Amino acid sequence: MKTNASPGDFVEVHLTKLIYEGTLLESPDSKIVLIKLGTGYNLGLNKKEINEIKVLKKTKEFQEHSKMKADSKKPNIAMVITGGTIASRYDPKTGAVKWLTNPENLFKFYPELFEKVNVLKVDVPFMKGSENMDFKDWKKIAKSVETFLNDKNIQGIIVTHGTDTLHYTSAALSFFLGKINKPVVLTYSQRSIDRASSDANLNLQCSALAAISDIAEVMIVGHANSDDDFCYALPGTKVRKMHSSRRDAFKAINERPIAKIYPDILEKISEYSPRGKSNKIKVDSNFEEKVALLKFYPGQDPNILDYYVKEGYKGLVIEMVGLGHVATSESRNSWTNKLKEVIKKGLVVCAAPQTLNGRLDPLVYSTGRELIDTGVIYLKDILPETALVKLGWVLGHKNWNAKEKMLENISGEFNDRLEE
Repeated sequence: MKTNASPGDFVEVHLTKLIYEGTLLESPDSKIVLIKLGTGYNLGLNKKEINEIKVLKKTKEFQEHSKMKADSKKPNIAMVITGGTIASRYDPKTGAVKWLTNPENLFKFYPELFEKVNVLKVDVPFMKGSENMDFKDWKKIAKSVETFLNDKNIQGIIVTHGTDTLHYTSAALSFFLGKINKPVVLTYSQRSIDRASSDANLNLQCSALAAISDIAEVMIVGHANSDDDFCYALPGTKVRKMHSSRRDAFKAINERPIAKIYPDILEKISEYSPRGKSNKIKVDSNFEEKVALLKFYPGQDPNILDYYVKEGYKGLVIEMVGLGHVATSESRNSWTNKLKEVIKKGLVVCAAPQTLNGRLDPLVYSTGRELIDTGVIYLKDILPETALVKLGWVLGHKNWNAKEKMLENISGEFNDRLEE
């Protein structure tokens, strides 16, 4: 079978009795022709069963990125590519997914992105699964984003990222970048781009609209439900991955989404910081690595706290049960005296809600009143992961009062009006 079709062309694929119409994609398997249908799903067809591939519309979108000509009628964005499922595809030789080697390979799968924006600049600080990331990687991403925030030719930034720890990174960027002057949009996919059910294409289209909007926030943009209908823009410090595999894995907790985004329209549904003057953005990424997140469970030995003191930890976030409780004097494993002891030794101990939804209130029961006297800092309705990131950032500033800063609403991590 001979054809002059190239990835990105809009084509008809003729089989013996059927004709499929869609965008030709680069295939991971030389025996398979891969096209993206109008529904957004990818379809793989055996080359042996294809009679003809007819080009209906050629595309120029897939030249090398360095040679792409910007359309003066479209807004300019920048992209920071860091790995994750959204930047990988199935490898038929190994049966696993592997990284796309460069931005050009990534863009070949997403022609719709270029219908909305010019991807004027791209940075790839690293390529890795987000489970392998730590605060040093958050700093690298923040530095890349800082450069684009200070570029007058860039209207917004999209950061592609793995899903597993995406909400940690969104929290880190929220604190590191402070008040920003344009949108910073983190997006993802739960399924690799060569799979029929991939969520990457819609997520990127919606992210493009968010990046050129007037919402000057760090936000995560992704599927709002399991269909390919629309996405939500979710606030960077009030979002969490709530499902291991669903396309709508990320949910806003104790907060409403910022916007509802269809492929061609963005509807704002809650308050946000609007674009400001193009003031100089300076990253503040000081971070104390020796912080930890600990989940309390019934019967847990409080001597576990000695480990953190011995190992030189500076701060600890405890996911407490209920309104902010751990075992107290009524229990044979009371934490009360041990908390007093480790806090007196200099360990900053904060409480976050294990329930996620709702807020802590240690004044309701005698248990909580006993724990307040230990010196634990109760962090209202903050998410545990956000609390961990904030604690590391706060303790990275040696001249700050840790308790005052942890209770200050710096990047929308607290919400006085809890939303369903």
